[in-house]
Amino acid sequence: MSSRVARPCPRCNIGARHRRLIDQLSISPSHLQIFISCTRAVLSAMFLVAWLVQSLPLKAQEANPKSPPLPKTSVQPTRPAPTTHRFWDAPNAGLFAGVAGARALDYASTRHFRKKGVDEVLLTNAVVDNKPLFAAIELSGVAASIGISYLFHKTGHHKIERWVSVVHISVGTAGSIRNFGLEPKQPTATPP
Repeated sequence: MSSRVARPCPRCNIGARHRRLIDQLSISPSHLQIFISCTRAVLSAMFLVAWLVQSLPLKAQEANPKSPPLPKTSVQPTRPAPTTHRFWDAPNAGLFAGVAGARALDYASTRHFRKKGVDEVLLTNAVVDNKPLFAAIELSGVAASIGISYLFHKTGHHKIERWVSVVHISVGTAGSIRNFGLEPKQPTATPP
């Protein structure tokens, strides 16, 4: 056990409780700052990509000034107009049920490894140990996935709409499998 007292870091504004967790995980402050910076960069990039994808239909509808105007007697296209599907159709309902199942599996696997004494990395242990709060976080993950799918549905990106759920199910299930495979925390021997 170290004789060092955990106190807030004035440079990175991490509290004493979080500092103890970082010390237990043996993460250096510089690595933590790099992780936080990378996480912010990835989230910013994801937001930018989502914003660009959302604005694509608007660009496609603008008139091309170089093309000659179509004559008034143009032939109507023989293809029927593309049909859209209802948001709560059978495939989406199945995918959303899969997302809810993946989040429930994540809840169960996280509670399982917390009972083994393994620390949570993405959230604090206090949040994970609070069952109603953790269940609400898992439900908000399901709601966020449905909300993102709805945004893609409204903008006409129906393949991406379904892929959001497929990726969410895949990542959630893979994380749950990893959680169930974690070994219990080994007790550290104290010197005599």
